[in-house]
Amino acid sequence: MARITIENVTKRYGDVTIIDKLSLTIEHGEFFTLLGPSGCGKTTLLRMIAGFIIPDGGRLLLDDEDITRMPPHKRETGMVFQDYALFPDKTVFDNVAYGLRVRKFSAQQIKQKVGDMLERVGLGHLPARYPGELSGGQRQRVALARALVIEPRVLLMDEPLSNLDAKLRIQMRDVIRQLQQESRITAIFVTHDQEEALSMSDRIALLRQGRIDQLDTPEGLYARPVTSYAADFIGAANLIKVQAQQPQGSDVLVDIPGGRISVPGPTPGPDTMLAARPEHVEMHAESGAGGRVPAEVIFRRYLGFKATYALRLADGTTLNVDVPSALDPAYAPGTRVHLSFSQACRLVTA
Repeated sequence: MARITIENVTKRYGDVTIIDKLSLTIEHGEFFTLLGPSGCGKTTLLRMIAGFIIPDGGRLLLDDEDITRMPPHKRETGMVFQDYALFPDKTVFDNVAYGLRVRKFSAQQIKQKVGDMLERVGLGHLPARYPGELSGGQRQRVALARALVIEPRVLLMDEPLSNLDAKLRIQMRDVIRQLQQESRITAIFVTHDQEEALSMSDRIALLRQGRIDQLDTPEGLYARPVTSYAADFIGAANLIKVQAQQPQGSDVLVDIPGGRISVPGPTPGPDTMLAARPEHVEMHAESGAGGRVPAEVIFRRYLGFKATYALRLADGTTLNVDVPSALDPAYAPGTRVHLSFSQACRLVTA
C-alpha cells in the first residue's frame, strides 16, 4: 500500500508563503495530478513529498509512517524530472541501472530487471545508446524506466512532458498512464496543462496561491467548477457577472447583461458569476419565445472541426461560442444574434 497523507503543510521563503496549511490524502494506486499555473506551489509540494524540501509546518505520512524529515533515498519514491536528469556519459542501460546499483542488487538481478523494464517502455533495442543519441520521447522513456525499475511505492513526476512537441506529448500520456496502471503504483503528476490533467488523472487538485482551490475528478472539475478560477483555468469558460438572482425550484433565475436565464441551483452566494463554456452557448437568428440574450458578432475563427465566435453582450462583456463546423451558420462580424444557455452552465463564486 502507498497512501500519502499531507496534514496542514506549510512552506515559506522569507515573507512569501508558497504552501499554506495544505491538507490532502492521495490513495493507493491513484494517478493524482497537482494542477495550476507557475508559482502556485505545485512543484514545491511535490518536492516536499520527495524529501528535497522540508516543510516549515505540518507533516507528511506514507501510509502510517511520518516521512516529514526522512531523507529522500529512504522514502521509496521514484522521481521523473522536467529535464529528465539523465547521466549524459552513461548508456541507456547504465542510466536505468543506477538506482539498482546504489541499492546493491547483484549484476544478474540488474541485468534482468533493467532488460525487462526497457522492454516495457519500448527501448529494449537501445540499451547501448547514450542520451545524446536519443529523441526527446526516448529520453523520457529512459527517465520513466529509471524511476520504475527500483519498484518505488510512489512515482513522482514534475512536468515530464513539457519539453516534448504536441504530438509526442499525447503519445507519452498514454505510455505513462499504461505503465502506472500496470505497476499499480501511486503516482503524483505535476503539470500546468489542463488537457494533460484531464486525460490522465483519477483526481486533480487545482492549486491557487499555495492552497487547493478545488479537488475533484476530471469530469467533476470540468462540469461542476465551484469558483471562477476553476471555471476559467479548466476549459476557459466565459465568466459573466450576475446582476440579480432569484431561486425558482431547484433552479435559479439570474439576470445577466441583456436578459434573464435559468440555470441549475443552488446559488453559491451574493458575489456570483455565470460560468458558460463555449460549447454550452448556442446562437440563434431569432429571439424566440424568451430566455434568449441578444449579442453582436465581433469575429469568427474557423478551426477545422469547429468555428469559434467572439460575441459582445449589451454591456460590452465579450464571450466565446463554439459551433461544430457542420452546423456553422458563418455569421459575419456585426451580425445580431440571440443566445441561449444550456443547463450545463454553472453559477460559481467570483
